[in-house]
Amino acid sequence: MSELKVTEVMRVELTKDTPAAHWGKADVTFNAEGALVHLGGGDELRQIQMAARKLRNQGISTVALVGSLWDLNSQWVFAQGFATAKPGYKIQWCGDDAVQAELQRRLEVATFARQLINDTPENLSPVKLAQQAAKWLAELGGAKVSYRIIEGEALLEEQWIGIHAVGRGSERPPAMLELDFNPLSADAPVSVALVGKGITFDSGGYSIKASEGMLGMKCDMGGAATVTAALGLAIKSGLNKRVKLFLCCAENLISGRAYKLGDILTYKNGVTVEVVNTDAEGRLVLADGLQAASATGAPFIIDAATLTGAAVMAVGSNYNAIFSPQTEVLQLAQQKASTVAERVWPLPLDPWHKDMCPSAYADTANSRPVKGGGAGGASNAAGFLWRFVSPEAKWLHVDLAAAFEDSASALWGAGATTHGVLTISELIKG
Repeated sequence: MSELKVTEVMRVELTKDTPAAHWGKADVTFNAEGALVHLGGGDELRQIQMAARKLRNQGISTVALVGSLWDLNSQWVFAQGFATAKPGYKIQWCGDDAVQAELQRRLEVATFARQLINDTPENLSPVKLAQQAAKWLAELGGAKVSYRIIEGEALLEEQWIGIHAVGRGSERPPAMLELDFNPLSADAPVSVALVGKGITFDSGGYSIKASEGMLGMKCDMGGAATVTAALGLAIKSGLNKRVKLFLCCAENLISGRAYKLGDILTYKNGVTVEVVNTDAEGRLVLADGLQAASATGAPFIIDAATLTGAAVMAVGSNYNAIFSPQTEVLQLAQQKASTVAERVWPLPLDPWHKDMCPSAYADTANSRPVKGGGAGGASNAAGFLWRFVSPEAKWLHVDLAAAFEDSASALWGAGATTHGVLTISELIKG
């Protein structure tokens, strides 16, 4: 077992030193001066992240990682545990130039995603979310990036019914970002299409959330931030394939113009959807994005969303739940996540999950009309989304159970975690 040693207040070294006395709830040891000298437990990377949290909680804001035992992933998980929503902390990397360059790339994209997710709902409107994502990617990709933002009533003209319906209750218009990263020829095929849920605030609509459930809902655009940051990291790493990105951005609010329970939406592909829960809005906007992604002809479609509380109940907040009709896609996602020290776990998705939200008035409802959507809610939501994915494409749906912490935990500071960015970036790169 490797051990952490603080040789000075800001120097953290992996060594083989003898541990001192235990301190705190985690199996982490501090010496008499409060310096961290030992990790225990079965998952060393998890223990390193917990140790970083403990150091940060001591008020330490600057650390230098030193010694030959630090590898890429151990440094990265330390950084994830050390991060907070408030700025003003700094980590000095170690290792060779390639390792330090990769860590810096990861830090830059994680900082972008973290700041976007932690931003206030008042400051981050749907259009502004689309604009900020597009601007950042255009700065990274230069002339290889082109985009357009469809907003307000223009969404209806292009039959993006779900985004418009969810967002029309707000004074600030909903929007879809269509972005093309193309380092190849103008007629190059699209290799990967990305879709992100961008609900900048979710009140639940007329199916209104309780106050405590609404407090953290600035994070409901975490899927949009995650796929944007993942693409950004791939671009920074020299991506040489064509990728299209679709962000489905809206505020889910209550007003005289808001969509209502009992409404029926007719989507571009002809599927009719009865609204039985306005708090099941994420799948309604993603349905548009998945159709747009399918229309690109991309052989691989990835969507990410803070979609269901059911996923959190199933896998906790240390994993992201993954779904796919293709076993090989699930296996690939697990393999990629493992290489970058992230955690994903597959949940069931069978063809009959498409029919688990029945409606007497439409092809499907957007949920089951029971509290929480009933048993198996995360799989039922994935089944709903499946209706809008091309049968020719391989598809991965990521329900971001681990994207946000309402309050600080043993592993994370409060707010955005960016857990999932690295996995999706690896999948994009192939």
